[in-house]
Amino acid sequence: MTFSPIRLVTFDILHTLITPRWPIHVQYAMAFEPHLGVRLDPNAIKSSFKTALKSVQKEKPAYAQGSHGWWTDVIERTALGAGANPEILDASLENIAASLMKRFSSREGYQDFSDAIPTIDALHQRGIYTAVISNSDARSRLVLKDLEFPDSMVPIVLSEQEGIEKPTPEIFLRTLERVSTLRGERITAGQTIHVGDELDADYRGAEKAGMTALLLRRPGAEGDGNEDLQGVKVIQGLDQVLHYAEY
Repeated sequence: MTFSPIRLVTFDILHTLITPRWPIHVQYAMAFEPHLGVRLDPNAIKSSFKTALKSVQKEKPAYAQGSHGWWTDVIERTALGAGANPEILDASLENIAASLMKRFSSREGYQDFSDAIPTIDALHQRGIYTAVISNSDARSRLVLKDLEFPDSMVPIVLSEQEGIEKPTPEIFLRTLERVSTLRGERITAGQTIHVGDELDADYRGAEKAGMTALLLRRPGAEGDGNEDLQGVKVIQGLDQVLHYAEY
């Protein structure tokens, strides 16, 4: 068997490289209040957001019909589920959606994990390429740019623009093709590590594509209580990626 050194590390974005600056439900509550004239219970928003997000993800995979309408649907369902007045919400929904879309396009809504950029820089210093594979929309590019992630972390492959999502192996394989074209050398799945926080989308998806997969479980992170992590390579911080990139 021929030894294949690691040439590429791909990263998920949300909860891997970046995290909300404040909890999502808190930021939603801040955006709702001036338009609805009442302060919705943040705990009710937290619960309704999870329900709304899962429903829209199932109904409209890969941001079908565009991310603005997709997120407006999530925002509307979240507010209604948290007890918003339907008539007042209907009159102000576009303004609320515009406010939240803008917030989550920059450092206003997100911050980077302290180990993210240093790990990417360390990989580049070792001659290892980096890229992004994310089930997110085009605003992710704006966020990464605003948070000053290295321009050398390319390509940034997003499900909205690809029309497919992790864990579909195709999105991982497309990334390999684009990296190979950009770098002028053939990068194989066997030379690639993918890092993300979702067991199915990131870990299982990358494995199916033939990559080495690492599941990120930061201390205190919420995981699915029903997850079976037997045999799963789990890391608690991005700096641990450097160890796996050595072989």
